[in-house]
Amino acid sequence: MYLSTSRASDIAGETAPARRGPLRAVPGTVFALGLVSLVTDVSAEMVTAVLPLYLMAGLGMSPLAFGALDGLHQGATAVLRLAGGRIADRTRRRKLVAGTGYALSAVCKAALLAVSTPWAVAAVLAADRTGKGLRTAPRDALISLSVPPGEQGRAFGVHRALDTAGALLGPLAAFGVLWVAVDGYEAVFTVSCCVAVLGVVLLALFVREAPEPAAPAPAPAPVRPALPPVRTLLRLPGLRRLCLTAAVLGLFTVGDAFLYLLLQRRLGLPAAYFPLLPVGTAAVFLLAALPVGRLADRLGRSRVFLGGHVLLLGACLLLLAPAAAGPLLVVGVLAALGLFYAATDGVLMAAAGPLLPAGLRTTGLAVLQTAQALARFAGSLLFGAAWTLWGPGVALGLAAAGLLLCLALVAVFGRARADRTS
Repeated sequence: MYLSTSRASDIAGETAPARRGPLRAVPGTVFALGLVSLVTDVSAEMVTAVLPLYLMAGLGMSPLAFGALDGLHQGATAVLRLAGGRIADRTRRRKLVAGTGYALSAVCKAALLAVSTPWAVAAVLAADRTGKGLRTAPRDALISLSVPPGEQGRAFGVHRALDTAGALLGPLAAFGVLWVAVDGYEAVFTVSCCVAVLGVVLLALFVREAPEPAAPAPAPAPVRPALPPVRTLLRLPGLRRLCLTAAVLGLFTVGDAFLYLLLQRRLGLPAAYFPLLPVGTAAVFLLAALPVGRLADRLGRSRVFLGGHVLLLGACLLLLAPAAAGPLLVVGVLAALGLFYAATDGVLMAAAGPLLPAGLRTTGLAVLQTAQALARFAGSLLFGAAWTLWGPGVALGLAAAGLLLCLALVAVFGRARADRTS
């Protein structure tokens, strides 16, 4: 019912007055994409929840190799983000490009049933991340083009809340399958594949292509040839700053899979209960995504983005604190991690959207996502190497120190820029 009402409001256009208050309806495209992401995240998080133990305990992968694989999750999307963004902008078929990415990921869930060695699994996961890279920027552009600039944070908050509902249900589904199935991992992969196919069907049936903005008045002929799209976008000062900030902080962003492994080791948690750790993070993310998105619209999206990384630093420090133990440690780490995602994931896209011209919105978001993905790829490799060489405690301490230094540098340069412009 809600979906039908939202779609009707899309068709009605801008003539209907916008309802005030936190519960006013979002455009149907935003809500439908949220449902697609919810279902797809159930599928993805079923696999992600069991993957660290499956690879390290089941297949004998070392921390360094797992760090490379975790980084591959980020890095494999980088080139395809740019390619997908550029194709979507040139063809104006953002829904088709996003759908191709969702379909590729669904195929990869089925392929997991056919591989059994660590690096064969890694190859399939790289292809799965390629699908994610292909779909992410077109999907976010569809959201950004569906709402006015002043409501970007709220729209992305609604989408990320629905997306995170899937991240909450996925580990629970994996836990349930492992509890009842004899060949647990294969059963998880089978159910994950079926759910991923459902996400593709929902996208095809309910997501509408973004309307094109009104054509601007003809501009005078340029004196010199136009720059390539990526170079044109990187000449925008606001986008350059966001890319640099996301990349610097991404280099010291410890992946949640590593944090879950550290928490499991610290608590001596049985393997069967490991998939429940992401549930706590997802629950906090789900509750906080919309309020934090609305807060970002009011206080400033860059400030909220930096605040999210302060929370991630807090999670690292809790894991390093010798006195923290038991329920307090679990609640603190998972709450900080969930708030970190609520304050960074959609907020970063909401900060970039209004800076970008509509015709290059997908490419611009892809440039930003690529900068962040490449930095996190390098960061995962470095963290895995430090864990292998010096142990998990030293690796986490170095990551926390690097993140603190980067936050201080970003704050200092941001203050200096504000003083120059005031």
